Amino acid sequence: MTRIAFIGAGSFGFTRKLIRDILTFPLLQESTLALMDVDAERLDFARRAAERLVREAGTPTRVVATMDRREALAGADVVLCTILAGGVEVWKYDVLIPERYGISINVGDTRGPSGIFRALRTIPVILDICRDIEQVAPDAYLLNYTNPMAMLCRAIQRETRVPTTGLCHSVQGTAAMLARWIGAPMSEITYTCAGINHMAWYLEYKWNGRDAYPLIREAITTRPEVYNEEQVRNEMFLAFDYYVTESSGHNSEYNAWFRKRPDLIEKYCTHGTGWNPGHPRYILDEYTRRAHDWRDEIAAWFERPVDLSRGNEYAAYIINALRGGEPFEFNGNVRNTGLITNLPPDACVEVPVYASKKGFSPVHVGALPPQVAALTSLSSQIEEMAVEAALTGNPRLVYQAICHDPLTAAVLSLAEIRSMVNDMLEQNRDYLPQFKSFRV
Repeated sequence: MTRIAFIGAGSFGFTRKLIRDILTFPLLQESTLALMDVDAERLDFARRAAERLVREAGTPTRVVATMDRREALAGADVVLCTILAGGVEVWKYDVLIPERYGISINVGDTRGPSGIFRALRTIPVILDICRDIEQVAPDAYLLNYTNPMAMLCRAIQRETRVPTTGLCHSVQGTAAMLARWIGAPMSEITYTCAGINHMAWYLEYKWNGRDAYPLIREAITTRPEVYNEEQVRNEMFLAFDYYVTESSGHNSEYNAWFRKRPDLIEKYCTHGTGWNPGHPRYILDEYTRRAHDWRDEIAAWFERPVDLSRGNEYAAYIINALRGGEPFEFNGNVRNTGLITNLPPDACVEVPVYASKKGFSPVHVGALPPQVAALTSLSSQIEEMAVEAALTGNPRLVYQAICHDPLTAAVLSLAEIRSMVNDMLEQNRDYLPQFKSFRV
């Protein structure tokens, strides 16, 4: 029997969908699903949801739930991680403090000052999880769904022996969006996508073996509804000739071109981000709403018929492959062992990976085109500094990493960045046990 541990199982929607997918693979139907969360109420909802899915699917799958992490991990073959270190009450300052300094945050979970501070809080927690895995589940593979993906996976790959990859739905999601724009069935689309998480690029995108980029360019430039669906990413494509993964809302934060002035936010980020309106208060309001309404949403799910059809997330396909089923190709976050030659060595990169009973086999890509490598390499180097800061508790490295963030640098002086970082360090004092100083 396969044992699959869910750490952060209280992430109800995600856990429910992943369990549904697992139950569709015959090889995995006799698995034990070990659910763990620090919130007893959320864990109970997750357990009840898992038991309902198993009951409806009619599989012999076993479900156990515990608040003891090591108990959940013991003997696991695969670990799925969907945690949040600190709740909305601390996370909101990742948005509010930069906003006070004139930096407009749209999502705030991946890079820039918000993503870096999320990493500083989360890296110690995820490394503790990995130390438990090393001790009680030494043969387990870790599939990480927690953001900031690249920085967390880099810390794991650098500091532990746990074989891991980070998973994000943006690659397959964007590929499907582009296919829809040109009227192509996804079964006829092939692509090669590589870079870093949320900033990977479709180096090839083909329909029945022919380059589909001319069709994509035509759709963007002649159909206003297509252009307006993803204004930021479409502008980036028209400039650099390669399409980037992850939504316009995310990507508007990762560069200097779209959020440095109110008029640019109104033009590019308010109506066509693909995520939400451009003002940072929206995301705070949305997370606050979810924090208050989650019980109602979960209760409503228990009243609806269950959909047992398999989704498009990678995790269940990967687990099936690791346990001896059909090998599976996906885009994963792995160590850069020469895979992308013009990104930093050993940094966390997102490339095609094959999963099989042998484990993970990443694919050599070579060099990114120079016009996209410049921004991607800068972001990767910033992430390297931030991970080093998280591991050493060095506040100056936090400051220096944020100094190079494109959006921050477009808005603030070095002195203003120092002041902002000091404010954020002080606000996060209780969540940064590795830091001895909270001043730059």
